[in-house]
Amino acid sequence: MRDKGAPVRLPAPARGLRIGLMGGSFNPAHAGHRHVALTAMKRLELDRVWWIVARGNPLKAEQGDFEARLASAQKIARHPRMVVTDFEQRAGLTFTADTLCALSAQGPGAQFVWLMGADSLASFHLWRRWQAIAKAFPVAVIARPGYGSKARASPFARRFAKTRLRSRDAAALVSTTPPAWVMIEAPHVPLSSTALRRANQAAFP
Repeated sequence: MRDKGAPVRLPAPARGLRIGLMGGSFNPAHAGHRHVALTAMKRLELDRVWWIVARGNPLKAEQGDFEARLASAQKIARHPRMVVTDFEQRAGLTFTADTLCALSAQGPGAQFVWLMGADSLASFHLWRRWQAIAKAFPVAVIARPGYGSKARASPFARRFAKTRLRSRDAAALVSTTPPAWVMIEAPHVPLSSTALRRANQAAFP
């Protein structure tokens, strides 16, 4: 068992790197998640993208087996500059704000940016300490099918409207003092974890 007084090590070297942090249940992970990661890597000029597999999601009733979710993310995120991590599970953390604080404390020499799909932005205001996250980390939002208008009208978008960067300036986000965010338009990949679970349940009732 881990010593509760000892910090959990970072999943990979971080000092001096521009790192996108992409959290999620990944229940299961799919090509849409990889598309978000690749788009962010290119448009934000990131050195790495870390996939943070959630220990649990307080906003979702169906959590799914952690090891299965971790394995699905590892299968999808095959790229030399992507790292799938169980950091949150090992640290015993549940809320994104706490996870980001822990990562930041362990990687003071890194430039972190929080990545999310537009579907997550639409409900971001329901997350614990969501405004604190926005004030501590730059946020990049990647377009997702059917969520453009909801994301742009979300409480987050309204609250931080004056700190939004133009899409063409996305590469500057990582070095911009938060609060700062950008919405990145990209070709859509019409996949969702919910749809995949339903398809699996239909095939194997």
